[in-house]
This record gives sequence, structure tokens and C-alpha cells, in this order.
Amino acid sequence: MTRARENIGNREFIILMALLMSLLPLTIGVMLPALGQVGESLGVANPNDIQLVVSAVFLGMAAGIMLYGPFSDAYGRKNAINLGLAFFLIGSSVALFSTNLTIMLLGRCLQGFGAASCRVITIAMIRDKFEGREMARVMSLVIMIFIAMPALAPSFGQAILLFVGWRSIFGLVVIIAAGSGTWLYFRLPETLPIDKRIKFSMATIISGTGETLHHRVTRGYTIASGLMLGAFVGYLSSAQQIFQVQYEVGDFFAIYFGAVVIAIGVASFVNSKLVMKLRLEKLCAISLAILAATSLAFFVYAFSVSGQPPFFLFLGYLAITFFGFGIVFGNFNTLANQPIGHIAGIGNSVINSGQTLIAVFLGGFVGRLYDGTVLPVIGGFLLFGSLSLGITVFTNRKTSTEKG
Repeated sequence: MTRARENIGNREFIILMALLMSLLPLTIGVMLPALGQVGESLGVANPNDIQLVVSAVFLGMAAGIMLYGPFSDAYGRKNAINLGLAFFLIGSSVALFSTNLTIMLLGRCLQGFGAASCRVITIAMIRDKFEGREMARVMSLVIMIFIAMPALAPSFGQAILLFVGWRSIFGLVVIIAAGSGTWLYFRLPETLPIDKRIKFSMATIISGTGETLHHRVTRGYTIASGLMLGAFVGYLSSAQQIFQVQYEVGDFFAIYFGAVVIAIGVASFVNSKLVMKLRLEKLCAISLAILAATSLAFFVYAFSVSGQPPFFLFLGYLAITFFGFGIVFGNFNTLANQPIGHIAGIGNSVINSGQTLIAVFLGGFVGRLYDGTVLPVIGGFLLFGSLSLGITVFTNRKTSTEKG
């Protein structure tokens, strides 16, 4: 007999999915104000090397994603998340007691490896229950809610630093992870019936991977979303240096960081309304066109002032950019998942692993280019946004041609 309630309401389901999905961005955001202290404590000589504390989480996530999807297809969504949470707690302990950057990065990789389960399985759970425009609406609401966590995360980290050291930050994420797991166990029934499960084997993984990659729409939107996520990771990697070193905002870093990230949540709410009236493909193309044009104009301006635009003007640019990012990212995931509902677990693993691998390498590259100006970050959004727009238009055109 299950301990979970048999009929969880949609509202509670959305909140729970958002909380689980937010574990990864929380793990990243809460550490951002502490990166300077972490670097000093662990004896990191090159300031750009401390960016690896951010990118290591994504690297671990990319490795874990390919495990949890097939595992969830065979043994159930909840068991897959529980396995991931166990890895996450181990990684948090390793990072907590780290004495050098290498051990810290190992712990962060394990955190990302564990949090990957929440990232991929929550989408599979949503796909189990919804499809089409309704799935897009639910995804938008989930993203709108979960954005509040990473937006507030730097404030949590900053508050902890005011009273105790950076190591205590890992205690916060452990409490949230354990609480989320407990909520899931007691409140949500398994979303994948036993009769729809697929045997866990390498043959199944290879077959599911091949089927997922076979769909041109899935391939296109996976690459497009990976490019956009790469631009965002590049920003995250250098955000602490931009805000606290370049613009010298000090303890106000968390406030400014959270304020601009809220634009993603606002965009997700707006998107939840628009997807019921407009085609997802059209929404993505329009948003990317605005994002690319804004980035081009601001890059030219920033270059003219040696990469040192006024701080609040830079925040305005970020708000516009993140609004566009909030429109496209959830829709990209919905579009990529449309052809593969019958293998949602494996399919999501392939999609998210592809997104994350692209993002880790591109975002890490952008972060390493940080030179005391905002030009690398703006250039990343300009280049990757333009490429993403091109892929979106090409994919839509090919789809329309085939349907016609």
C-alpha cells in the first residue's frame, strides 16, 4: 500500500515539481556570494579558477542525466529521484569538508550528478501527466515558481555569510533536499504505471538514445536550448566577479542578482498565458530575435565605453535578455519532448544531457574569457542567441515543409 496520497492536486504537484527542479539552481546560486571567500579559504591563485565551482555542478549533471532517465523508465520516477538525492547528500558532505579546490570540485560534481535526477525526472513526471499546450502551460508555471528559489538563493547565501562561514551554506541545501524528498515520498503517487515501464539495459538505452536523436525536431531544439543555456552559464560563472569586483556592489550582490533573475520568472508567467494562444515555435523565434537584436545593440554600446557601461543600464540589458530566455527555455523543452512521449525518461536524459554538455563547454569558455569587462557575457548572449534563432527558424521551416 502506497504512503502517498492517491490524488494530489495540480497546484501542489506544480509546487513540488518546481521545488525539486530548483535544487540544481539553488545549489549554484546560494554559493555565488561566497565564491570569493571559498577561493581565499582553499588557496585558489587564479580568480577565474573559482568559476569551476559553478561549472563543476553542470559537468556532474551532464554525467548523471544519462543514468536517471533509463533508470526511471525501468524502476519508477520516485525511485530515480531518491537515488539522485542520495548522491546529492554525499556530494554536499564532500564539499562541506573540502580542504582544496580539487576536493571541492569533486563534491560539486557529485552534487550535480545527484541533482540531475530532479532536473530530468520532474520533466518526465510532467510529461507523464500532461502533453501539448497543457504541458507547456504547466512547464511555464513550474519554471515561474522555481525561478523564485535561485533568485533568492544568493540572498540566503549572503545571510549565512553574515553569521557563519561558507561551509554552513551546504547545510542549507541538505535541509532543502531532504525536505523535498520527504514531501515527494509522502504526497505524490508514482506517475509511471508498472505496465508502461521499460527494462533497464544497455540495449534499451542505446535504442532509446537512437530513437530520440532520430527526431530532427528533438535534435534541433536540444541544440538550440543548449546554446542558450551556455550563454546563461557563462553569465553565472562570471556574475560574482562582475558584480562584486568590477562594479563593487559588495553585499548588495544578492539583491541585484536576484532582481534581474526574477525577469525569467515573469517571462514564464507571461509564457503560460501566451502558449494557449500562439504557436510555441513562433514565440521562440520572436523572443530570440528580440534577444539577439538587443544584445547586438548593447554590445556595440558597451564596446564604445571599453566594456564598462553604467551599472543600472547593464542591469536593464540583463532583465530584457533574461525575459527572452524565460520565454524560450521552457518552450524548447516542450518542443523537444513532443515526439518522444512514449520514452519520456530516456528521451529526457538524452535531451538534458545534450543541453548540459553544450552549456558546460560553451558557458565555461565564456566565463574564462572574463577580462574585467562585461563584453564576454554580452557577446555570449549575442552569439549563442543568434545561432539558436537560426536553428529554430531552420527547424520550423523544415517541419512546415514536411507537413505541407
